Amino acid sequence: MFIDSFWSLLPPIIAIALALITKEVYSSLFIGILVGGLLYSGFSFTGTIEHVFVDGMIGQLSDPWNIGILIFLVVLGGVVMLMNRAGGSAAFGKWASEHVKTKAGAQIATILLGMIIFIDDYFNCLTVGSVMRPVTDKHRISREKLAYLIDATAAPICIIAPISSWAAAVTGFVDGANGLTLFVRAIPYNFYALLTIVMLFGLTFMNFDYGTMKVAEHNSRKASEKNKAKKAASLTGAEDQPNPPVSVKGKVIHLILPIITLIICCIIGMIYTGGFFEGASFVDAFSGSDASVGLVYGSVAALIITIVFYVCTKVLSFTECMNALPEGFKSMVPAIMVLTFAWTLKSMTDSLGASTYVAGLVQHIADNNALMSFIPAIVFVVGAFLAFATGTSWGTFGILIPIVVNVFAGNLNNELMIISISACMAGAVCGDHCSPISDTTIMASAGAQCEHIYHVSTQLPYALTVATVSLVAYVFAGFLKNWLICLPLGILLMIGTLFVIKNMKSSKNA
Repeated sequence: MFIDSFWSLLPPIIAIALALITKEVYSSLFIGILVGGLLYSGFSFTGTIEHVFVDGMIGQLSDPWNIGILIFLVVLGGVVMLMNRAGGSAAFGKWASEHVKTKAGAQIATILLGMIIFIDDYFNCLTVGSVMRPVTDKHRISREKLAYLIDATAAPICIIAPISSWAAAVTGFVDGANGLTLFVRAIPYNFYALLTIVMLFGLTFMNFDYGTMKVAEHNSRKASEKNKAKKAASLTGAEDQPNPPVSVKGKVIHLILPIITLIICCIIGMIYTGGFFEGASFVDAFSGSDASVGLVYGSVAALIITIVFYVCTKVLSFTECMNALPEGFKSMVPAIMVLTFAWTLKSMTDSLGASTYVAGLVQHIADNNALMSFIPAIVFVVGAFLAFATGTSWGTFGILIPIVVNVFAGNLNNELMIISISACMAGAVCGDHCSPISDTTIMASAGAQCEHIYHVSTQLPYALTVATVSLVAYVFAGFLKNWLICLPLGILLMIGTLFVIKNMKSSKNA
């Protein structure tokens, strides 16, 4: 009764609704998990307990990919704590305050850094957060706004970067074709990702915010530095602890060099897992890489190099470096807890057959020839809803892309198929961007040291604005089938929408 039906989507819907209403993410996720276990077991007590904890939580925590991500999180937390203790973050913040003079400049710097680090969304979130927090704090930019800037330059940038872990995931779902070529052809039609970038620069240059983000920004400007520091400490569990000593010898190089080392080592780690050193080309190595393992290799190597560098330059002793590592681990505990619950909730949804149910709906719609020109818009909406409910973009790709290819009988020269595949990717990123159970959204909260549910609630109005404009663009694309017309039209619609919102807010304030 509950398998392969609409009931399969009930657990994530309950969890997400409760999280947004109560502003408490842990209990909301657990209630969603419990509902999934009850539906799967037919309301059997023992069956529910076994499914939730054995099949769900323990199963997810024993998954090699998930374990790799958790190790990467812990190691990166250690690197960030080392940079803070060495005084690198403080020195960079002081340097940036002298060179980045305005709030807009700080936001642009964050956006550009996020666009440069396009290799992997997890890596992007945590790296950009650790680098830019001192700068955005200096200009009284709220942690919620920083989390949005990070999140909006993570998955949306990765999904239009041919050399990224996301491109590798997408190309793997297209059988019997050059997936990378298909991916590149779909980039101009990825309206959600491209219009998100337009949105970022538009909000920055037009200098306004709206919705719950406006409230967060207003509160940030009013808050004193003492209150801001106290809030940040409470999010990392350090509120009641004495402040750890920060080296007075730290310089900007003590932040920049570890970050550069981290980027280089992670790239090398990823292409190593893809067989680059066994003869594979750079692009093929990325396409075949295991991002989870590669990021672990890279982050551990960067951690070792960072410790050696700090000890040799005498900014920290070896003992001080070792003492910083457990603190780095503790700073990542909230992200690890939310990730664990989110993965468990996803396993509940999978066991109830949500993928099969949604795939059947899409196939039924696609069989109706009268709706063929609306297929991109429909796929975008279905992809966004599925990714929002399950918290996974890659899972959404795996479900919808093979269906889209099958609908068009594998005709790779069909422009409507390219648009539909791009709509699937855009919808998946949109849903992932909005969902509080998305791992990328969780990582963005961790990177900005922002309370997770506040990040979700402030980001949602912005993401939905871009989603609405993207949906209109996909309706046009289904009929026009030409990105040279549809993409500029989408950009104009996005800019026009921002002007309308700003004028409405100005009129209301007046």
